[in-house]
Amino acid sequence: MPASSLRRRNALWLALRTAEPGSEPFAEALQELSELTGWKRARVLAGLGLTEEDGQTPAGPSEQEPT
Repeated sequence: MPASSLRRRNALWLALRTAEPGSEPFAEALQELSELTGWKRARVLAGLGLTEEDGQTPAGPSEQEPT
């Protein structure tokens, strides 16, 4: 992996550690890191000590189930 890719990978890990799980910035960093490393989403989340459920983007008002 070239040095620039290593720097980007490290920056993405930092972004994931500082973003709120489930937020848009978290989801974007998670997707990019998964693509960069070739790791599945669950593996990246596990590296953060999270599960798939922890990494879910919260449903917006139009996506929530009716009460």
